[in-house]
Amino acid sequence: MLIFAGLGNPGAQYAGNRHNIGFMAVDAIQRRHSFSPWSKKFKALISEGEIAGERVLLMKPQTFMNLSGEAVGEAMRFYKLEPKDILAIYDELDLIQGKARIKTGGGHGGHNGIKSLDAHCGREYRRLRLGIGHPGSKEQVHNHVLGDFAKADRVWLEPLLDALADNADMLVKAEDSQLLNKLTLATGGKPEPEPAPAKPAGKSHIRQARNSAQPKILPTTGPMADMLKKLFGNKGE
Repeated sequence: MLIFAGLGNPGAQYAGNRHNIGFMAVDAIQRRHSFSPWSKKFKALISEGEIAGERVLLMKPQTFMNLSGEAVGEAMRFYKLEPKDILAIYDELDLIQGKARIKTGGGHGGHNGIKSLDAHCGREYRRLRLGIGHPGSKEQVHNHVLGDFAKADRVWLEPLLDALADNADMLVKAEDSQLLNKLTLATGGKPEPEPAPAKPAGKSHIRQARNSAQPKILPTTGPMADMLKKLFGNKGE
C-alpha cells in the first residue's frame, strides 16, 4: 500500500489558496481514478483505490498544515508502512509557477507541513513539490501562500493537475523523470533531455599513431626483419 498525502488547510475559506495545491492534486487523482468517496479517519479525509495494480490511500489531513504529520503518521503506523511508502504533495515557493520536482528525503525548506511530517514519519519519504512562485519579498510570503490562485493561474494550474492525475501510475511506479517531463509538457515547458550515454575512453593521439604505424604482419626474413630484431629483440629468446 502507498499513501499519497496532499497537504493543505481544511475549510472552505482555504480551498482556493496556493498553500492548498496538495489538496487539489489528490482531489484530481481521486476523481480521475474512481476512488472511494472521501471519509474521515486518521484526523484526515481519506479515499481508497487502486492505481497500476497498487492499493493507494489518498489523504487530506484535517489538522491544519502545521500538524499534518499527526494524521499521516497515524495512518502509516496503522498500516505498518515505512516512510518510503509515503508521498507528500505540497506547494513550493522556490519553484516557479507550474514547475514540479520530486525526490526522496531532504530538508523541509521552511515548510511547516513538511516539518511536521519529518517529526512524525521520519524524513525518508517521497516529496512532490509543486511550484507556486515567490512573491519577491519575505514580507509578502504569508499573504501570497494563503492567497487564492488568480484566474490567470488556471492557464498552468489546471493542465498541471490534469496531467498529474492522468499519469498517477508513474507516481506509483516511481517513474519520476518521465512524470516530470509529462508535467512540464502539460504546462507548456520543454522536457529535460535524457542524459547522453557515456562514450568509451578514446585512445591518445600517440597511441593511435603507434597503432596505425605498426604493420599488422611483421616480416620474418630480410633487412627489415634484421632491423626489427635489433630494436625489439627476438621474442623467442
